[in-house]
Amino acid sequence: MEVIQVRESKKRFLSLLLLGDEQESMMDRYLENGEMFVLFSSNNQAIAEAVVADNGDGIFEIKNFAVDPAFQRHGYGRYLINYLFTHYQGRAKKLIVGTGETAATMNFYLACGFCYSHRIENFFTDHYDHQIVEEGHVLKDMVYFSRPL
Repeated sequence: MEVIQVRESKKRFLSLLLLGDEQESMMDRYLENGEMFVLFSSNNQAIAEAVVADNGDGIFEIKNFAVDPAFQRHGYGRYLINYLFTHYQGRAKKLIVGTGETAATMNFYLACGFCYSHRIENFFTDHYDHQIVEEGHVLKDMVYFSRPL
């Protein structure tokens, strides 16, 4: 496995990016200025990605994070998160991530060492042009987690 920082043609990984944020116009708000990292398998297949934005004051935010469904639950997501912790160590005070209120996703971030931070009410209903449904639930609030580095 190898993590590569992607600086150009980030949308060539659109299928992975859309797993993390299913509305391309929302993704366009952070993709160009965010730092993108892609985890490749030993046979050079892109299996996970993360886009991280510098929010200032030492706070970096994971704006998009996804693992190809065929590779989920095999440790690749945690591997990429740990890579980000190492990469931003000394450069960031903390790493934050916002997500929908679904058990699997929230438990993943908690298992990776993040702690609940706050929520933004009605984020998904106010900012997306369609309902976002995960684990059979319509997403409403954005739930934030943070981890000091």
